[in-house]
Amino acid sequence: MRSILSWLALLSLTACTGIPEGVRPVTGFELERYLGTWHEIARLDHSFERGLSRVTAEYSLRADGGVKVINSGYDAESRQRRSAEGKAYFIDTPDVGRLKVSFFGPFYGAYNIIALDKTAYRYVMIAGPNTDYLWILARAPTLDETVLKELLQQAAELGFPVGELIYP
Repeated sequence: MRSILSWLALLSLTACTGIPEGVRPVTGFELERYLGTWHEIARLDHSFERGLSRVTAEYSLRADGGVKVINSGYDAESRQRRSAEGKAYFIDTPDVGRLKVSFFGPFYGAYNIIALDKTAYRYVMIAGPNTDYLWILARAPTLDETVLKELLQQAAELGFPVGELIYP
């Protein structure tokens, strides 16, 4: 019985770092170019970001070779910025945009880069372990409408509920 419970616990933890069926992470990823500040353009709603606007994600290198992640956003209700610090590590090789990220101890979630402006690293689209998690980020607080429409079309074709996206 103990081995079955251990196997189920392991299975549930690995499912959190999965990738939606039919979705592929980008290849040719360059972490050094990705580091820095990104602005949230759109997201699917989740309790950990609910009510936040002017959301940013800042990425920098950690001493252990991982990535330091600081997500922050303005909470209008409390009239202050809230932030959370996490860490991320590559699941595959460093040239594949597939990481696991943790904000809560040993528990990791999926961070799958599924679209990226490989020329200038100006925008990115990130998926979680299933189609309930999606973010569109850009280096600037706004994103060209043509680019946004292309990303939304790609997300819709992959099965993400783009009609439910929030544009903070």
